[in-house]
Amino acid sequence: MTITYEWRGSFTNEEVNALHAEAFDTRVFDESEWDWQRLTAEHSLGWVVARNDGELAGFVNVIWDGLVHAWLQDTMVATGSRGRAIGTELVARARAAAGAAGCEWLHVDFDSDLDGFYIDACGFTATHGGLISLQE
Repeated sequence: MTITYEWRGSFTNEEVNALHAEAFDTRVFDESEWDWQRLTAEHSLGWVVARNDGELAGFVNVIWDGLVHAWLQDTMVATGSRGRAIGTELVARARAAAGAAGCEWLHVDFDSDLDGFYIDACGFTATHGGLISLQE
């Protein structure tokens, strides 16, 4: 197993939509519903792609405000590649790239069952936040 990582690495909508469905236990969206290439080109500072012998093993998107704040969005690791610190490395590379771009803060929202990953393994500090559903 050879894992490679690339900031702003190439990907297809089909493979990221499949990974998203696997990582978040949801249906596979098609490109007309979720066009990752267009969305990342328009809204992202960048993203990190992890590949296991050429196959997509992980992905994280880094969105930003255009100045000092960046956010991790959709940290995903393929089921068959979990337990190998791929997610931690995705976050580390996203953090380094956001810092190199001049961002001063990297934010992430997550459910409490992921405290061990984001706080313990990746070094984030717990903060208060809020969420409101816009579809109720």
